[in-house]
Order: sequence, then C-alpha cells, then structure tokens
Amino acid sequence: MRIRATVAAVTGALALSAFAVPAAQAADAPWASGRTAFGAATVGGVTAAADLDVTFSNMKVNGGKNIVVGTTNAVRVPVTYTLTHPADLDTSADNFANGPLIYKGSSGATATNMLISDDPATCTATSSTKLSCKGVITIRPADGDLSSDEAGTWNAGGLAIAGEEDSKVQDGLGAVRVQRYSKLTVNASPEPVKKGKTITVTGKLSRANWDDNKYHGYTNQSVKLQFRKKNSSTYTTVKTIKSNSTGELKTTVKASADGYFRYSFAGTTTTPAVNATGDFVDVQ
Repeated sequence: MRIRATVAAVTGALALSAFAVPAAQAADAPWASGRTAFGAATVGGVTAAADLDVTFSNMKVNGGKNIVVGTTNAVRVPVTYTLTHPADLDTSADNFANGPLIYKGSSGATATNMLISDDPATCTATSSTKLSCKGVITIRPADGDLSSDEAGTWNAGGLAIAGEEDSKVQDGLGAVRVQRYSKLTVNASPEPVKKGKTITVTGKLSRANWDDNKYHGYTNQSVKLQFRKKNSSTYTTVKTIKSNSTGELKTTVKASADGYFRYSFAGTTTTPAVNATGDFVDVQ
C-alpha cells in the first residue's frame, strides 16, 4: 500500500505525526479490522499521535539485500523485527496489530512516499514483553507505487495500533536500497569468423522506468566487454566502453579463439549489476 506525501490516520482521525507533511493523498488500507487504519489523511496540519508504549527494533528489510523492482511484477519484500511492549498490553489479534513500512526521505517528517504492508505482521511471543514479527511489504510498480526518481536509498519504520485509538509509528529503523531492474544484451558477429579478423560486439543496457512501466536505455554507463575461452569457466575483461544516448553498446575486437563474449555492468546505487548471457563465437 502506498501513501505519497501523506499523514495517515487511525480510525479516520488519529494522525501519525511522525510522517506529517502539508499535502496529503492517501490510499485505502486493508488491515486492522473495523478500522480505516490508513484510509484517511490529515491535510495542512498535524494532530498528535497517541503514545502507545511499544518499540520496534532489529528490523531487517529483505534480508539485508537490495530491493530490485521491474515494470510489472509485484515484488514481495519480507521484513523481520522485534517489538517490545508492556507486559499488560493486550496483543491479541482482536485488539492489536502492527506492520512494517519503508519511506523515501531522510526522516519521517520529510518522507515523500511511503510503502506499508498490506496485512499486519505475524508475531510470536518470545517473552511477556517481546514479539518476534514477520511482515511483507508488497511493491506494485504497475499500480504506480514508485516513480523513477525515487530509486536509491529508502528508510524503514513500523506502525502499531491498539484498541480504538492508541497508535505508535517509529521511523529511522535502517536503510535499504530500492533499485530499477536492469537488462543487458550482447551479440558478437560474424559467426563463424576467421582468426585475426574483426568481431563486432553489440548490445544494450536498459533499466525499468517506473513512470511509464517500460524499459529504457541506461545512458553513459561504463560497461565491460568480457571473454571466456571455450573450455574455461572464467571471464576476463577485454575493454571497457560506455553506453550511448540510447543505452546501445558497440565495439570491435580481433578474433583469437573459440569462446563467449558478454557485456558486464557493475551497477549503481539506483540500478543493480547485470551480466549478459555469453554469445559463442566459432573462430576458424
């Protein structure tokens, strides 16, 4: 579930002030039975959140790995954490729910986008005051959950609600990268080729665009051309070139031995590393 530049409300009234911004546009929320947990928003003002005495800690988003999102497929992001609560707090499902969230911004107060778990986390009591919790945040690029300029570092937080009014939202629980899925192709020709003759190696580096849900060339990026001999398992770098204004790659090499050519991209903060599938060239 997405909330872009919003203040979310519990029971249609209680603002989660840690994420307050002047403008609001909230999506409906499916969790917390009998509530509209994120179903309303506060516009142009901040209402103090109730002081539910719980604390989130040890939050790990996606097992510590980067989150890579394409253009259409929903990505389920697992989140684990510990929730500490007073011994006398009723944490039964009828009274209490909590879940993870991630947000774009250096702090909750400056968040411009927030992605919250569709359903409350599943928790197991490890003591009278601690819960071990597992939640899932689902990112749906086809539904406009992300814009391309939001790739990069996001931060984690948590939300807990109890009874009819009490709530707690906590930000600053760690960072995670959300990246635009990348693709890389290669084609070496002619095939076959005589030893010593010129081989032209073309390809394209592209990545997901979350604004139009298509793939576009990733321009002006350093990409390595690599070669692996027919009976070897190791690629070695032949040269490094840059993608052009449309993400296209093109260079030439001299044919020396049977083997596979591929392009290899090391990745950036916004885009993951990717290797093209090797293209075999028969050298005669």
